Amino acid sequence: MIKRFLSLEWKSFLRSASFGKGLALKILMGFLALYFIGIFLILGIALYPGLKKIFPDQDPLTIVNSVLFYWILADLVFRFFFQKLPVMLAKPLLTLPIKTSKIVNFVLSKSVGSFFNILPLFAIIPFGVTLIFENYPFSSVIIWMLSLMLVTLIVNFLNFIIESYSSETELSYLPIILLVGGLYALNYFEIISLAQFVGNGIEAIYNFPALILILVLILIALYSINFKILRNKLFLDSSLKAKVKEVTVSNLEWTRSFGEIAPFMQLDLKLIWRNKRSKSSVWILIIGLLYGLFFYPQPTYQDMPWFFAFIGIFVTGIFLINFGQFIPAWDSGYYKLLMSQNIKYEQYLKSKFTLMALSVIMLFVLSIPYVYFGWKILLAHFAAAIYNLGVNTHVILLGGSFNRKKIDLNQRAAFNYQGTGAVQWLIGIPLMVLPLGIFALFYFLTGFEIACLSLAVLGIIGIIFHQKLMTFITSKYMQSKYKMIDAFSQNN
Repeated sequence: MIKRFLSLEWKSFLRSASFGKGLALKILMGFLALYFIGIFLILGIALYPGLKKIFPDQDPLTIVNSVLFYWILADLVFRFFFQKLPVMLAKPLLTLPIKTSKIVNFVLSKSVGSFFNILPLFAIIPFGVTLIFENYPFSSVIIWMLSLMLVTLIVNFLNFIIESYSSETELSYLPIILLVGGLYALNYFEIISLAQFVGNGIEAIYNFPALILILVLILIALYSINFKILRNKLFLDSSLKAKVKEVTVSNLEWTRSFGEIAPFMQLDLKLIWRNKRSKSSVWILIIGLLYGLFFYPQPTYQDMPWFFAFIGIFVTGIFLINFGQFIPAWDSGYYKLLMSQNIKYEQYLKSKFTLMALSVIMLFVLSIPYVYFGWKILLAHFAAAIYNLGVNTHVILLGGSFNRKKIDLNQRAAFNYQGTGAVQWLIGIPLMVLPLGIFALFYFLTGFEIACLSLAVLGIIGIIFHQKLMTFITSKYMQSKYKMIDAFSQNN
């Protein structure tokens, strides 16, 4: 039966309408795979002599075992974002007279041959062979290598279990962050020495090979859990049935004070709160607001006042940057309908501007407690907020007129590059690099206060000429209107 499944998969690849595109992509991915294989191979060969040279008094095998915990955490995070269970391949088989259990076993077995499981072997095997040549016990080294292969497969199936539960939550990446962050914190704060526990466990298996049965039992248990989860989900009805979801209605009466742009603001706020991708703009506010805590408590950055402007731009403009860079792609799903209505484009853009401006003011107010680390930080944040209001809001709106990438609002936000193009990368220069350069220039030539004043003056100039700038930006959107309609109509 496995042979039949593989035959069907090969035919689907060759007979696909997108065979040429798929082949080109696979060739590109092949070169990328060879690159990583080369890195891991070099690592496996150079690891023993390198560790012996750096730590001559320690056993290289013991050192490697001591860091396996961190490798497991990194592997789990990487798999969560990049490795998916190939469930969609099984959907066409559900209409055929094949037992569901056989289909599930095929899907799970196929994941064993994943590149993520094969790649570590290019480091494990050369390192193991080196150990044998260095007169380590042959049988013990083989058991050690098998143990790491079993650990790799355990991480493989553990990842699918985490994914199955995280897909049911709004913040799909929250479970993996809590799990990995929690384990790392337990080890870092020495509540439970997990790194030592994992290292000692592998060391024990090396010395007493019979203990490898524990890893085998864990692997069987995880496989069984995955089997039950996938079997319960692998039905045509489960993929066809619409999810019933209760919509939370919020009171947005306060937006009426903004006059003619109020309906657009209400639509934007509902869009942000009701969709997975756009909701990340709200949650990332917390990350942006706490961004300064990575720098300000450290004495090194207290002696770098010229860097305060960069942090201020980021802290007060995190929503502006995250939400604004995808204007008008947020509305790409119904952009054609929106443009067919009798509305003024300037009102549409003004609502986006007002939303971003309000976020800058709100974030500045919330960042005032940073004055605890010094009055210069508060002054830099104030100047950065004015710069964001007067300059960056207009810059990011202008950049949106070149946006041609469609966004699916129902896709999760983590490591989702849909809608990201050259515009999103290039716009970072005027948004972040330019104000930092201006601030640093005036700081080194004149002083901190004048540097803050220079940013604030640029922001005030932008506020004064706001109406003229909006008229110019609106004209750019009108010129690109039909190009955007065409681009957003494409499904690929």
